[in-house]
Amino acid sequence: MVITSNITIPVGLYLRDPLQTSLGRKIISHSIDLIDEIGFESFTFKKLAIRMESNETSLYRYFENKHLLLLYLVVWYWNWVSSLIDYNTKNIIDPIKRLVIIIENFVDATKENPTIDFVNEKKLHHIIINESSKSYHTKKIDTENQEGFFKAYKMLIEKVSNVILEIDHTFPYPHALASNLFEMANNQIYFAEHLPKLTDVKVKNENYDEVVELLIFYAKRLLNR
Repeated sequence: MVITSNITIPVGLYLRDPLQTSLGRKIISHSIDLIDEIGFESFTFKKLAIRMESNETSLYRYFENKHLLLLYLVVWYWNWVSSLIDYNTKNIIDPIKRLVIIIENFVDATKENPTIDFVNEKKLHHIIINESSKSYHTKKIDTENQEGFFKAYKMLIEKVSNVILEIDHTFPYPHALASNLFEMANNQIYFAEHLPKLTDVKVKNENYDEVVELLIFYAKRLLNR
């Protein structure tokens, strides 16, 4: 499965396109490893440079700061999930079955992409669960939105809302349901792993079946299916 052509990263997120050089691709790869390992709060370009055995200054030629690097990874993930949905639903006519597949991809988009060896999708998924909200719950959200940084997320939600309207064209809140399903997928996994009193699902050994069941129950009840 080839998805590189479907990944669109806003130019303003980076100073130099990391996909165009071996050093840039190493930055993406090692940043995923390090953020997954130590968390975004503890992550610094200095630590990343040490991990890469590189010069810290060279990292700033690609990204202005670690916030934009995190947002770059999150945007990549939104594109990745959108591509997975396209691939996995392309021959599915029934919109209810497509929505179930979408929910499964929301919950566990860890299928490896053999054409991109510098992105570990499983570790990136961990980052989305634990860190992604930090990329857009910021004071700069309105400015960054105007710069198009969230276009991929909007397109993903639009794609899902269209499926919801296929199921029930009278449903009044298709975008709200679509975005809630995506956010719930990440939040319920996070709660199950760290704040179990906030959820009714259990996650063991990265088995997210109960989260999938919860979201399907939630969606079908709202859509009267």
